[in-house]
Amino acid sequence: MMRVMIVDDEPLARARLAALLAECAEVQVVGSADDGEAALVALSELQPDVLLLDVNMPGLDGTAVAGRLAGRARPQVIFCTAYEAHALQAFELGAVDYLLKPVRLERLRDALQRARQRLADTPRETVAWLHGRLRGEQIRIALDEVICLLADEKYVAVRHSGGELLIEESLRQLEEAYPEQLIRLHRNCLVPHARLLGLKTLDDGSVLARLVGTDFSPEISRRNLPAVRKLLRLG
Repeated sequence: MMRVMIVDDEPLARARLAALLAECAEVQVVGSADDGEAALVALSELQPDVLLLDVNMPGLDGTAVAGRLAGRARPQVIFCTAYEAHALQAFELGAVDYLLKPVRLERLRDALQRARQRLADTPRETVAWLHGRLRGEQIRIALDEVICLLADEKYVAVRHSGGELLIEESLRQLEEAYPEQLIRLHRNCLVPHARLLGLKTLDDGSVLARLVGTDFSPEISRRNLPAVRKLLRLG
């Protein structure tokens, strides 16, 4: 059964896609979102195989979401949009297909079959886990659920979607272990690449990071700001 998530800011468009998916074999709709930021937050919980993704949405648009997911085996992205102009960029981002609205059932089935074949040809990613203790109990947190990592005296505080825990690894050890997934904002802060939403410059010139799924905005040091800006430009 292929798990599909719908991302579109229009309720009628989401309802139509859900109705079409109900007519497709071996497909389960696991959830939906009405903007790109909500989609990124939901991905770690819903774990879809395929994302049906609109392009023009308020805030984080579809191409920005696809950019964050580029290179990952799951979810595979199928764009569903009313505009042809973004097709080339979509395929450069690794999209399986580019469907024009109103989406036809046969085209959707073809796109899902392409996604199914690509998923079959791609090894499933190994989940990275961080291990720590919470109230005396040993627990683990998937790196995808991490919001940020903050140095806290001799420990590192892991803020995640379900709360916070302490781990014994240093920020340097984590940075070296997951160079493709974590970026340093400050000497005492790392965040996952996928959590970076944008930048916020204050009146005093300091720059804060806007992160997906939280109001917490850690400061970015001048030393690390160029690398953060480059990552955001690259999607």
